[in-house]
Amino acid sequence: MTDPILEVICEDLGLIQYKDAWDYQLKYFNEVLTAKENGLKPVNHFLFCEHTDVFTLGKNGFRKNLLISDDLLKKKGIDFFQINRGGDMTYHGPGQIVGYPVFDLDTLGFSPKEFVFGIESVIIRVLKNYGIYGTRIENATGVWLDANKKDKARKIAAIGMRIHRKVTMHGFALNVNADLKYFDLIVPCGIKDKGVTSIQKELGKKIDEAEVKQLIIKEMEVFFNARLVCK
Repeated sequence: MTDPILEVICEDLGLIQYKDAWDYQLKYFNEVLTAKENGLKPVNHFLFCEHTDVFTLGKNGFRKNLLISDDLLKKKGIDFFQINRGGDMTYHGPGQIVGYPVFDLDTLGFSPKEFVFGIESVIIRVLKNYGIYGTRIENATGVWLDANKKDKARKIAAIGMRIHRKVTMHGFALNVNADLKYFDLIVPCGIKDKGVTSIQKELGKKIDEAEVKQLIIKEMEVFFNARLVCK
């Protein structure tokens, strides 16, 4: 293996409200953009977290894919944000591992399309450690199980990013031990005819989330030829 070409600072923010994590990654995003504008070498960051219950809607998504009223959202204690990532409606909550790469793709040597493909590849490789075989669906980002079986296709990981001047933010959400009932309150990713699943549901047992995070770090280092320095 060649020496890593990319060094990434990795942080685990733990359980955090969505807006706080959004502000945190936005700070790094702006720092990377400023460094690029001034001809400096940007510092790349990767953030792990879990969110308190929240629905988010991408910039090109449809509010109608939120199936409950604002009053019921408040009653259930679920936050809602319309944000500047790609994709449509999704859910984040405890038991779901969220990863936010704030990368300068120029330092990585990847196009935006190649980078999203790479994130999908990392998740697919992680799932293989649990005997779960994920794949892709054409024109639908994320990682799916039984993608070619119309009545059985289900999403296990969602991806939605903002990429501006080849700098990334937002990222992926992998359902590990997530409470899947919240997905019944939305049309996940705007797709009506496919389901949602988790590693826990597929295997019938609770999964060690710390172990999954370590596998994600390992596979990111291999796929992107990087070194993740974790705080």
